[in-house]
Amino acid sequence: MGDAFLWVGLAAVFLGIVGVFLAFAGGREQTGVARSLAAVEAIRAAPKSMRDDLDKPFGERVGQPFFAGLTRLGRRFTPSDQTARMRRRLDLAGNPPGWDSDRIIAFKMLGLIVGGALGFFLPLLLGSPLWAVVLGIGLALLGFWVPNIVLYQTAYNRSERILKDLPDALDLLVISVESGLGFDAALSQVARNTEGPLAEEFFRVLQEMQLGTSRADSLRALGERSDVSDLRGFITAMVQADSFGIPVANVLRIQAREMRTRRSQRAEEAAQKVPVKILFPLIFCILPVLFIAILGPAVIQIADAFSEF
Repeated sequence: MGDAFLWVGLAAVFLGIVGVFLAFAGGREQTGVARSLAAVEAIRAAPKSMRDDLDKPFGERVGQPFFAGLTRLGRRFTPSDQTARMRRRLDLAGNPPGWDSDRIIAFKMLGLIVGGALGFFLPLLLGSPLWAVVLGIGLALLGFWVPNIVLYQTAYNRSERILKDLPDALDLLVISVESGLGFDAALSQVARNTEGPLAEEFFRVLQEMQLGTSRADSLRALGERSDVSDLRGFITAMVQADSFGIPVANVLRIQAREMRTRRSQRAEEAAQKVPVKILFPLIFCILPVLFIAILGPAVIQIADAFSEF
């Protein structure tokens, strides 16, 4: 009988604890729901301007002010001539969508802050204060220059693509002009039937001419947006032909022949550079492995033979 009363008492205590816990949980849940409802009502009662700000996407509410602050900070450390060079490099890169000098300055500052923080705190976690200073400075500088490197590489790749596509585009232009089309119509045919940055530039030239810009000014603007010497030479020849009344077909035929010759010369030059470029990988990577594969068994046999004496 005593054991029964003991078990009944323990069960009552357990049920009491559970009841108290459920009461507190229910109260907290009701409190949380009440707070959520109060927040919703407060938002509904807020002014329209505040509600419009809250309805904006996260990028507009947080991302844009954050990058604007980075841009203002970066402009304090960026000389004006550096901004002009950045705009020039953007023109060479084709002005990709979403890229401008302010965005690049913001990413430079973001790379500086993130790189410096990673380089400083990671070695500290590993217990190396000296490496924290070295890596902090190194990664900060690397993060600061990474946007410039990306922009330079983008512009370089675009210029190389224009240089590669120019001879074929001129051949198509010659065929179109000799078939009876005018220069503007032939340029339109080339722009529609080709792809890449050169076709985009031809489209832009046509759009500028449709807006009222003269052909010579549109072609000169194309030359200013590019650093490809062959393209600039072609533009100079076309502007001079337009100024002096020289038949366009003859100029295009001569330019196309010169472009094909230069492409062959560039291919021969690249072929002549191959032995020099392959020399260091051959000496430091291929020959050591080859020597190990050929002389390794002989060295092992000689060592075994001398170990018997």
